[in-house]
Amino acid sequence: MSWRSKAQDTMLVPPWLEPLLNTAFFSVCGTHSDAARSECNMYCLECNDTSFCFYCRSSRHKDHQVIQIRRSSYHDVVRVSEIQKVLDISGVQTYVINSARVLFLNERPQPKSGKGVSHLCEICARSLLDPFRFCSLGCKLVGIKRNGNASFALEAKNEVELERSEGISRRRVISSRREEEELREGLQQDIYPPTPPPPPSSARRRKGIPHRAPFGS
Repeated sequence: MSWRSKAQDTMLVPPWLEPLLNTAFFSVCGTHSDAARSECNMYCLECNDTSFCFYCRSSRHKDHQVIQIRRSSYHDVVRVSEIQKVLDISGVQTYVINSARVLFLNERPQPKSGKGVSHLCEICARSLLDPFRFCSLGCKLVGIKRNGNASFALEAKNEVELERSEGISRRRVISSRREEEELREGLQQDIYPPTPPPPPSSARRRKGIPHRAPFGS
């Protein structure tokens, strides 16, 4: 690999991103397993080693740059408000989940795209709601390695900020119908509808007043 390609890789992809995407989250912390908030759902961008829990952050990563991972439909997501501070996420599809805009860390299993789908992920061909290039950070990473025409570096291109601004403006005018589609996509297993009450048992009909048969003549 030439010096130029190494320098480009350094600029395009931060060194902590691939370890983050390969990290397993939401296991119980071995040190604080008896505590209520002991699931390992945090990652330190400075230590760049493994996931940890809320209590580990307070004791070992107090002054470090940490992001919190959340879960939707059994897949890991991160809030846009957190990740966009450290990565250029332009080109990645976002979703609204529990009133927060998030994006997925990695590609998800999916059925084959149906007819009439106009937007597909360039890497895994997953159907997208909007004209984005990738369905997740992982797919954008693959796209960068293949083509080199995208970047995670915030300072890489001036037009990146323009693209992001245009994307935000576009999403602000999405119709309520489209927003409902986003919610269905992101919350299919997060929000469970209340169990409907059992149907009322059929009430016994009251018998009418019996009529005595007339006496025979």
